[in-house]
Amino acid sequence: MAVTGDETESGSTGDMSAYQLRNPSSSLPQGVTINAAHSSQQPVEDASRKRELRLMKNREAARECRRKKKEYVKCLENRVAVLENQNKTLIEELRALKDIYRHKVE
Repeated sequence: MAVTGDETESGSTGDMSAYQLRNPSSSLPQGVTINAAHSSQQPVEDASRKRELRLMKNREAARECRRKKKEYVKCLENRVAVLENQNKTLIEELRALKDIYRHKVE
């Protein structure tokens, strides 16, 4: 707010009747007011909403990451089982071939 006045009307007697308070927001249309509490609350709500959205996305990404990791580990475990069986089969085949070779040499 600004104080304006015409000192010639009031003179030097200190009469304050000539001074008026002028509101700088008086150029706003009638019925339009600035709600400082609401405008300061808006960024807080936006930040809170953005944080919640970020946390929700992060939880979903973490859930998806854990799911993919489980799937990957399960795939590796299956591959290990297949390779162990294949190794066992090859070892048995090698023993059988060694036995055949030994019998031929004797």
